[in-house]
Order: sequence, then C-alpha cells, then structure tokens
Amino acid sequence: MKAITYTQTGDSSVLALRDRQSAEPGTGEVLVQVAISGVNPTDWKRRAGASGQVLDFSEVVPNQDGAGVVEAVGPGVHDLAVGDRVWMYLAQAGRPTGTAQEYVALPAARVVPLPDGASFEVGASLGVPAMTAHRALTVSEDWPDRLHPGALTGATVLVAGGAGAVGHAAIQLARWAGATVITTVSGPAKAALATAAGAHHVVNYKTGDAAAAIRAIVPGGVDMVVEVAPAQNAALNAAVVSPRASIAVYANDGGDEVRLDLIPQMMVNARYQFVLLYTVGEQALANGRDDVSAAAGDGALAVGESAGLPLHRFPLANTAAAHDAVEGGAVGKVLVDVRG
Repeated sequence: MKAITYTQTGDSSVLALRDRQSAEPGTGEVLVQVAISGVNPTDWKRRAGASGQVLDFSEVVPNQDGAGVVEAVGPGVHDLAVGDRVWMYLAQAGRPTGTAQEYVALPAARVVPLPDGASFEVGASLGVPAMTAHRALTVSEDWPDRLHPGALTGATVLVAGGAGAVGHAAIQLARWAGATVITTVSGPAKAALATAAGAHHVVNYKTGDAAAAIRAIVPGGVDMVVEVAPAQNAALNAAVVSPRASIAVYANDGGDEVRLDLIPQMMVNARYQFVLLYTVGEQALANGRDDVSAAAGDGALAVGESAGLPLHRFPLANTAAAHDAVEGGAVGKVLVDVRG
C-alpha cells in the first residue's frame, strides 16, 4: 500500500511517499481503508519537532484524523463490521501510524461510525477540531458536560477566531446545543465565513471597541469563551465575561505567556481551562466522540465554503504541500485524498 512516512523530524521535506505492508488488525483493533485524511496544526508540529517533541518511533505515518471504510476487524471487536463507514480521531497518538496511508489499523475506540448522510469530507474534518471544540464548551461549572440540542439554551458563547477549524466547529456545536454565539474576526472575509458557520453575531476586533460591542449584545456578559489567542485577548475576556464564566484555551496564537489582572477575574469567579485532547482523559474523549457523532448525524457539522469552512484538497503524494498549507495558516480545512 501507499503511505506517507518520515524517519526524522524537520520541515515538510522529510515526508516521503513509500510502499509499506498493510497491517493486520490485532485484538481490539479495526483495519480501515482510508478515503480522506484530515490535517491539523498538531500534525505538522509533531512532524517538525515543535516544542522539543522527539521522534518516538523509527518511522512515522502522520495525521490524526480521517474517514474511510472498515476493511477488517480483529478479535474482540463487536460494534464495528466490515463495510461500515467510519471517522477516526487521534490515530497517531502514542502510535507510529496515522491516517496518511491507504490502510490503517487502530484501536476500535478511535474508530467511530460515520452517521448516514455525513460525507467522508465531514468525517475527516471532525476529530481534533470538533472534539477540541466540544471540550471547550463543556468545562463550565454552570452548564452541562455533554452537548445535545437544548443543552446550552440560555448560554452565550464567545468564539475567538471563528474562521478557524476549531472555531468553526465551536460555532456549529454551540448553536446546535442552543447557545447564542458571538465570534470575533479580523476582517470581512472571515466574518462571512463565521456567519455561514452559524454565528449569531460577528465582531470585527480591528475596527472598533470589541468589548463594548460584545457588551452591547449581551449586557450580562458571556458565559463561555472558546479561546485561540489568550495572550492577545486576556483583557477583552476579562471585560466581557459573566460571573462563573469559563475561558477554555486550546491554542497559543499570539504568544506563549499570558498576563492576567487578578481582581477582575476574581470578582466574577472566572475559570481558565486549558484544553489538549492528548491528556483530557478517556471519559472526556468518549463524551466528545459520542456528542460530535450525534451533531454530525443531525447535519450540524457541515463543511465547505457555504458552511463557513472552505476545503483545500491535496492528493496523498502531495501531503507535504498539505502540511505546508496548514502551517502557512490556510483558512479552512486541509484534506488529503487518499483513495483516488
């Protein structure tokens, strides 16, 4: 089979198209024929050795997310069958083989039935973005730790960077769960994408007083913040959150250090929650997996430009270019077409 691999960390030139032997599913595993592999920032950062990450295996197949069809099941697997359409998440977590290959064997817990009506494009776009967004929306003390229609009725959610993949998923999931959604963007093009994703209110933080605009929409303050740039947005968040609000930080765009004025945060009992899927724990992953699947089944996690998430597609042989596109800040979702 064809696979993209690397044997050392570095820029995208370390990625190479190779012929490899397809794995057989072991006990509790599922072999999936991959149709589409999704690319996320975590994929190029692992490949590049960012933040001192080292190569844990002699040869690695990148990419955590994907969608495809079950080819075979190993002993002990009862909830999946050959021919099932599925989506995959954290495929490369603690393992040498991700989804940038024609077939991948994974623990059954990382392989999820793809709801009828959800395309492979949707399936490959779930994983890291949607499950991160789910976690960010379920850490507040005053709101449920599961999402479903009506779960967030009465809540107001502020999504920073609503045109990114996680921000896009957060808008969609929050709206599906009944919240009022506000998002901040840097310009008209991204505002159009956030609106297409379902945001009720869009605030351009470069053209005026964003805090005043948000307080005008929700005088009592926002209940949850899904935060991509905590260093840049700390003062804004302090100015717009309600009592007992949660500020869920899933990225460090704009800097690695955050300065907080303690009194404003203390006065409202604000909660900062950091979010990284690799260490959230199996229960949080299971909750996210099940709720994200339910939302996809309801058609709430659409992709494509008309849904606010433009798709950028690359063939398997050009996975390096796909990684470069994500690293370069491509607006939308980058997908690798594995099955021609």
